[in-house]
Amino acid sequence: MMTVMQINGNGNPLLVIGGVVLFLILFITVWWSIFSKAGYSGALSLLMFIPVVNIILLLILAFGEWPIQREIRLLRERSR
Repeated sequence: MMTVMQINGNGNPLLVIGGVVLFLILFITVWWSIFSKAGYSGALSLLMFIPVVNIILLLILAFGEWPIQREIRLLRERSR
């Protein structure tokens, strides 16, 4: 199995580490935004790094009623 350094040749390891850090920041930011817009805590984005838990969270996002949807439904019922 080849390592990242073998694939990149004799490149600067700081560039590889920097790229990984940037990817992780992007990953967390995107999932934080998705969870926040759905009405969940953005901190749930950190759970996306845990195998199996990430699949469960995706299923909750896909098929569960989001807190923001629940709030909208309750406000519409109250206004009738």
